[in-house]
Amino acid sequence: MSQHRVLIVDDERFFREAIGDLLSDAGLAHISAATGADALELAADPDIGVVILDLELPDLHGLEVFRQIKQRFPELRVVILSASTQEEHVLEALRLGAFDYLAKPLHEEELLLSVRRALETFGIANGWQTLKTRVERLQSVLGELWAHARAGETTQDDMRSLAVRAAAEVLGAARTSLMLVDDSAAELKVVAALGNKVAPSEMDAVPVGQGVAGLAHARSEALLVADIGADARFASRQAAGDYASNSFAVAPLIAGARTLGVLCATERSGGHAFDAEDLALLRIIAGQVAHMLQPPPASEAARVTAPGTTPDLEIDIELDSGFERPTLSETAPMLPVSSTSPAPAAPAAVLDTRSADLARQICDAVTAEVEPARVLDAALRPIATALSAAPVSIYLRHPDTGELAREAECDGGGARSDRVRLSATRGLTASVLSTGQLVATGDPTRDPRFVAECDTPEGGAAGPLLCGALRFRSKPIGVFRVFPASAEHATPELGELLSAALSAAVRNVLLYRSLVETIEEVAEARRAGRANPQ
Repeated sequence: MSQHRVLIVDDERFFREAIGDLLSDAGLAHISAATGADALELAADPDIGVVILDLELPDLHGLEVFRQIKQRFPELRVVILSASTQEEHVLEALRLGAFDYLAKPLHEEELLLSVRRALETFGIANGWQTLKTRVERLQSVLGELWAHARAGETTQDDMRSLAVRAAAEVLGAARTSLMLVDDSAAELKVVAALGNKVAPSEMDAVPVGQGVAGLAHARSEALLVADIGADARFASRQAAGDYASNSFAVAPLIAGARTLGVLCATERSGGHAFDAEDLALLRIIAGQVAHMLQPPPASEAARVTAPGTTPDLEIDIELDSGFERPTLSETAPMLPVSSTSPAPAAPAAVLDTRSADLARQICDAVTAEVEPARVLDAALRPIATALSAAPVSIYLRHPDTGELAREAECDGGGARSDRVRLSATRGLTASVLSTGQLVATGDPTRDPRFVAECDTPEGGAAGPLLCGALRFRSKPIGVFRVFPASAEHATPELGELLSAALSAAVRNVLLYRSLVETIEEVAEARRAGRANPQ
């Protein structure tokens, strides 16, 4: 909410300054305009989220200014200010989509509540639109990467450069790098970089296990660092140095049972820290890059297909060091260093059109839902439909018992239901909550962490499972569970997308509830004040 500003439009200086002082005291950034023409010009600023608009302006009627704002910038929330004699115009503004209206003279608490609520809803809608745009961009850049790979005319160095450009474009990062482990498995060397003044060959190698990149590789785990200077894991590292930003996102390149290296991003546009959504997108890119660059196992080298043919690729999940890794039953050849090679075929786990479409459907469904209490149901419905899944559910950790309590569920028209409560200490589901690591498997019973009464829906029938963490401020606060009809849908790539989309939905619901509690507290304080006047 603090990232967006409020535009105050009023021809009376007294009201502009009074409202501005009130917003400043509440920590809300703002700018002001005295005319309709100035308001329309300032409303084009992408940092504006809410407009406080008086209907009485010297050059244009406020209603006309409102019509033009809604036409040019439909995403903005507009709070109408009016005198008691302008009821007809107020009703017209509300019919046209005004967010709220306040009568003069203004009540400070009502104004602040209205503006905060408007900023909150703008942030929710803006966040969903941003996620939808990023998913579309992700689909596009991965499609381009695989198009180059299939063309058979791209060298390994070119593919590596394309990979760091893809990460930079999707995450909005000024600096990205691709690091691969050396033959001794002791160091990571930069093989491609974007936004650095030094050539990759001149960059220092990073010992495995040290620094953000070395630790991510050693653990085969994606790492998110909001501020390295305040992160205890890297206390020995100098916060200042080669990077203007202290925030990092690093994802391992996992191919079968091997970790080939890491994909790193820093210097996010706008100076903001990377978040869980950024990390989920980077992990998807890293997974696809690993498939493109991996060499075939020695035992399967003779089975690599001839140029122009496509091997059959199947995804399975195996347990290794406490996390799930996609294992290819047959892999495409690694591109040689100095020549072109037969094109690798995209694996089944590649982010296909269906996965991206599903993510967009979730964004659209939640954005269209006007009743906050039904937001989570709206988010789950497309998943249940697309994956023929019964059930699809969301669990949040109960603040008192610590258990996972079911918050929302969609059975997809099936007869099965998920469990009402789950242990936060036993089973695959609890492992996802404690580690934040995704579980995507066609047969969860093969995993030694599997506990039937925790990792199956009500009734106990085991089947394909997709379970991921729901994060709030980068920390797991719950999980989602999907029991798809087919094991082919239990893929890490789809799980990462669902984790990002459903985490956003949960964050929106929690923020809305917090806002409602604040409104109720203010209302209670007013009632108490009227009952006990000073």
